[in-house]
Amino acid sequence: MEYRNITIGDHDQLSALWKSIPGMGLRSLDDSRAGIEKYLRRNPTTSFAAVDNEKIIGCILGGHDGRRGFIYHTCVHPDHRGKGVGSRLVKLCCDALRAEGITKCALVCYSSNECGNDFWRSQGWELRKDLHYFNLSLDENNT
Repeated sequence: MEYRNITIGDHDQLSALWKSIPGMGLRSLDDSRAGIEKYLRRNPTTSFAAVDNEKIIGCILGGHDGRRGFIYHTCVHPDHRGKGVGSRLVKLCCDALRAEGITKCALVCYSSNECGNDFWRSQGWELRKDLHYFNLSLDENNT
């Protein structure tokens, strides 16, 4: 198993992995090749892939705005779960964010995603009940 930074050359494999995971919440523009390329240009050192025999079996998109870190699209193929892959990806991402001076990180996980919510709790993440999450689409084509 190899862990390395994600590059835009990984997009096809990432997209296939994301589409194989129920409830990933993909967006047509944000998760397109151009959207991911833009994200990786802004955050070149904080997103990671777990690679087994040249196939991406897990990933985490991590980045920051200079103040707070954010994590997106964390997943591990079901055949590779329970082996520490997700934990290792989270550690790599958080360590990379710390190295860039980021002191706090956030993520969104659908409340119906029991597997994901259980994972984040197991990693020591705190569920905030004092916030409301608001969303506004700035481009009606981003479905």
